[in-house]
Amino acid sequence: MCSFTHPQLVGSSRVTVLHRRCTACMAIVALLVLLVGCGNPSPSNAPPALSTPLTLPPGTTTPTFPAVQSSNWITYHRDNTRTGYLAGEPDPQRLTRAWSTSLDGAVYAEPLVVGDHVLVATEGDSLYALDAHTGKVQWRTNVGSPVPLSDLPCGNIDPLGITGTPVYDPATGLVFAVAEVSGPAHVLVGIDAGTGQVRVRRLVDPAGMEPQAQQQRAALALSQGRVYIAYGGLFGDCGNYHGWVVAVRTDGAGPLLSYQVPTSRMGGIWAPPGPVVDDSAGRLYVAVGNGAATSGDWDHSDSVLRLSPALQLEDGFAPQQWQQDNAVDSDLGSLGPMLLAEGLVYANGKSGLGYLLRANALGGVGGQALVSNVCHAYGGAASVGSVLFVPCTEGLQQVLVGPGVRLTPGWRAPGRVSGSPVVGGHTVYSLDPGGTLYALDADTGSVRATVPVGQTSRFATPTLSGGYGFVGTLTGVVAIARS
Repeated sequence: MCSFTHPQLVGSSRVTVLHRRCTACMAIVALLVLLVGCGNPSPSNAPPALSTPLTLPPGTTTPTFPAVQSSNWITYHRDNTRTGYLAGEPDPQRLTRAWSTSLDGAVYAEPLVVGDHVLVATEGDSLYALDAHTGKVQWRTNVGSPVPLSDLPCGNIDPLGITGTPVYDPATGLVFAVAEVSGPAHVLVGIDAGTGQVRVRRLVDPAGMEPQAQQQRAALALSQGRVYIAYGGLFGDCGNYHGWVVAVRTDGAGPLLSYQVPTSRMGGIWAPPGPVVDDSAGRLYVAVGNGAATSGDWDHSDSVLRLSPALQLEDGFAPQQWQQDNAVDSDLGSLGPMLLAEGLVYANGKSGLGYLLRANALGGVGGQALVSNVCHAYGGAASVGSVLFVPCTEGLQQVLVGPGVRLTPGWRAPGRVSGSPVVGGHTVYSLDPGGTLYALDADTGSVRATVPVGQTSRFATPTLSGGYGFVGTLTGVVAIARS
């Protein structure tokens, strides 16, 4: 998996606002170029030809899906703070496979659920809606030709299509995803979740980015009418990549906003949860990987950064030893930050150290409220109030926060159970590398039940809704009944 390292708060942010106001003629030409670059899918997977506008005219997007219900799962780990928690769920005594559906590519993104429909994105550059009870395909939309590994300078996904978890917007009825398409290029699509029709299509590679070395693994976020997209690098840390966050309006119009981590190279934002959003203010928190600097002033890598809704850098934190972390790939970029009560933020990464930060004053270099030995963490954590469940290479770790500024390790699952967890009721669900889903008692860590789901990617994480669990695999999606 992509590896990155650490930062302190010096200098100003690099925020660029890219004004791309094209005439209708230029938009048509750009679209034709993009579609030609996408190529034709193989005959066995060929969908109907798409005729898609770059943006839907204002006022013509009508949601065709049911209103969002309390059990819906519309973004990575369910909400903008990435808690991964669904209250009121029954605790299972048994897990059984309800159905499995093969798709046109591997599923690295977390499945989403709206009503009785499971929305899934694949590395084949397709989005699907599946019936939650049967797995039957309701629609499939292919948005381009994925990039073969042979066309990339390094990496470990072949082909490379849609990797970051999409996000569903109840206000427009659109599901948004970023597809890597032949070129290579990164394209944001907004698809009508009821029909599969493409309503928004826009290039989201900001000026100055070298798309071939960038990978869009982080989940998308949606806040205040904007979709936020974070970028990192490919496995192997090759090429001239940087950490970026890009924002675009949900109608696809207007300027593209962007923030680039001001390191000379690297500093990727690749942790699967993507940007974490404080809904009360719309501020974004991101974990940044290792940058090029191993001496001198902090380059804002190996960090937790806070950005404004317009992607202005507001604040940041880096460990005191950020230079060493950068040198040995022991950065904070491997786990998404967690927003907690009492204005605290939990951060962790490859070094084995867990940090409590103050959300309104992250502290710059060495300015944490608390640092403690916890574990080597990768992926996306889950939280229930002040209780965290952290995916560690040593095994899923329960961590208790408080009272006050305090971290207390709780139970630890067997070492093989290390996947990014979610919580339903009083049960924690996590995968092991062999493709087995575990249901663990949230209070004790004891195993309630297990079930094999098939081979998954390293950062696969379950989705919970309507008595089912849904898991993306390297061949499609598996639904698990909980009883």
